[in-house]
Amino acid sequence: MWKINFSTKFINFKNNKNGRNKKKLGIVWLLMAAVIAYHGITEFGWPKIMSDKQEDQVFGWIIMTILMPIIVGGLAIFGWYALKGEYSQDKL
Repeated sequence: MWKINFSTKFINFKNNKNGRNKKKLGIVWLLMAAVIAYHGITEFGWPKIMSDKQEDQVFGWIIMTILMPIIVGGLAIFGWYALKGEYSQDKL
C-alpha cells in the first residue's frame, strides 16, 4: 500500500532550485489554462450552444459563461503569479 508523508522536513524552502521549479510549474499552469479553455469551448461550450435540444443549450451557456471563466481564470492567475515568483519564500 502507498503511504503519503505530509511532513515538510524534506522540503527545503531556502533552496534556489525550488524557486525555479515554482516558475516552471507556473508555465505548466498557464498551458493547462489554455488547453482547458480550448477544450471547454470546442468540446463543451460551442457545440452544446448550437444544439437543437434546449437542455444542451442551457448546459452550453452555463459552461461558457459561468464555469469556463472561473476555471480558466483561476488557473491562469495562479500560473501567472507562480511564473512571476510571487510564491517565493522572500514574499511570504
